[in-house]
Amino acid sequence: MGSLGAARLNAGSDLDLIVIYDGQGAEGSDGPRPLSTRLYYARLTQALVTAISAPTSEGRLYEVDMRLRPSGRQGPVATSLTAFKSYQSNEAWTWEHLALTRARPIAGAGVIGEDVEAFRQQLLSRDKDRAKTLNDIADMRARLAALKAAESTLAPKSGPGGLQDIELFAQSATLLQGVAARDIDTQLMQAGSAFDLSDADQALVKRAVDLFWKCQCAMRLLAAGAARDPADFGAGATAFFLRSTGRDSLQALEAEVADLTTRVSALIDTHIGTSDNSV
Repeated sequence: MGSLGAARLNAGSDLDLIVIYDGQGAEGSDGPRPLSTRLYYARLTQALVTAISAPTSEGRLYEVDMRLRPSGRQGPVATSLTAFKSYQSNEAWTWEHLALTRARPIAGAGVIGEDVEAFRQQLLSRDKDRAKTLNDIADMRARLAALKAAESTLAPKSGPGGLQDIELFAQSATLLQGVAARDIDTQLMQAGSAFDLSDADQALVKRAVDLFWKCQCAMRLLAAGAARDPADFGAGATAFFLRSTGRDSLQALEAEVADLTTRVSALIDTHIGTSDNSV
């Protein structure tokens, strides 16, 4: 899920994972100490996460986030294919279907990955109540804006008009269009049809996402927990950031980022609308 599903990881990305299994009717494992099917896959998943995220002498490989699994933190760490399909079809919220627009099977024995992908495509293609969907998305936008401000004037990931906001806009278009595109460029192309964007509007959003992504990647490499204020950059960091973004000065870059976030936020406001719910 997330950036991993969309094939858009940066140096600071965690891995958003969902583990789905198909027990094929087996009631448990057949080893010397048999486990029930559900417990077997739960322990297998815990071992996988530990192997990926455990601290070592050279650091950890990845942080792992499994909150996008059905029922979030309250749900089992591994979900049966039948339960996954039932949950997504009958209980999942709009934001969970938005997350599915970026889902991608990355491992799995037999045809389970193909089954999951076929179900994902079928689910996303279902008819939707456009007004309700847009209201749900507007509510999600408002909540995200209230929770997170931009990390830096040069790394506009969070906040209105930032990279996360653009990605949500692209996912919204993909969901409304009922297609299964994962990558940001194809999803933004769907926005042209879903929201009847002009060529100028599409070019604006594309310019913003390209620049913000370069800023985000450069900041993740430079900051690593340090201050993200451009005023604290040394000569080497400044040169690296400008080389990465293709700009001439940090001041000009900050002004461009501020202008783009303002204009993109207004564009998304126009097409997503505002939520009927208070935040």
